[in-house]
Amino acid sequence: MTELEQLPIPLLLWYRENARVLPWRSHPTPYRVWVSEIMLQQTRVAAVLDYYRRFLEAAPTVAELAALPEDQLMKLWQGLGYYSRARNLQKAARQIMEQFDGTFPNTYEDIRSLAGVGDYTAGAISSIAFGLPVPAVDGNVLRVTARVCGDDGDITTPAMKKKVTQALAQVIPLDAPGDFNQAMMELGATVCLPNGAPLCEKCPAAAFCRAYQEGRTGELPVKAPKKARRTEARTVYLFFYENQVALRRRPDKGLLAGLWEYPNELSDGTDWPALWGLSPRTLERAGTGRHIFTHIEWHMTALSGELEAPGLPDGWVWADRAALRDAYAVPNAFRSFADRVADRIGRL
Repeated sequence: MTELEQLPIPLLLWYRENARVLPWRSHPTPYRVWVSEIMLQQTRVAAVLDYYRRFLEAAPTVAELAALPEDQLMKLWQGLGYYSRARNLQKAARQIMEQFDGTFPNTYEDIRSLAGVGDYTAGAISSIAFGLPVPAVDGNVLRVTARVCGDDGDITTPAMKKKVTQALAQVIPLDAPGDFNQAMMELGATVCLPNGAPLCEKCPAAAFCRAYQEGRTGELPVKAPKKARRTEARTVYLFFYENQVALRRRPDKGLLAGLWEYPNELSDGTDWPALWGLSPRTLERAGTGRHIFTHIEWHMTALSGELEAPGLPDGWVWADRAALRDAYAVPNAFRSFADRVADRIGRL
């Protein structure tokens, strides 16, 4: 990967001219960098900005994050998805309070020991917040490196990630490791694009990028196809009583763990309302929805009905529009039914 030796100077010059202005870059404390990196996992920058601002307003320090009530934490995260990230953030905050006396750890190994922090995130925090010369290798960095070096290794394999990490460790500038890592991410996010043609005419590496020079940008990087997702047909029940909608909390482990949801089950012909001991006056079709998770896809049909009495199964609650807005985090998987609920209990 000798092409990487030519990369640092033009890349850093390009970054200092073209870097997006982002709140965690303007004030890169360890805590702020950490929160931003966890939020940015599997999520676009534009989607994170408002969440990041609200999150820091509610929990501006490690101590305040550690003490945040779970329902408030989930409400702050509502809509971002991958909710285990939020729980791991709080778990790690409590680790910092208990194991590091409330001070964010300043070595790669200690940062890597925090809940929810992998190699990439530890490298990003180490380099950006503490100036340590540790590569941060994510999908953007793997793609940039594969194209610059003309490497046709499968970027989804641990071996390729290890190879890239070792190669970048040899060229990362000791006086600007954080800028270098962010520049690699920025180049992958804005120029060396994952979908569609890369903007090679804007790339600081065009003069020595092998994929560009050899006309192979459409072939690289090589990425093994993902396994097909499993699909599930589910019935979602929208039960109403006096301008309230019924919610139940999901189990503490598994998909959407611990979040509030409209009751739903596999569409297998079971009379679920009867099993729950509920007697809606009628059940009418209330729309359809689809939601894609990493390994599973839900195809949902909603049925709505008014209950004759307020009694609910153990663990369920009634939520009016204020409670839906302020207290209960209902994941985006159910947003297809938000209008139907709003029509019945009032707009938020």
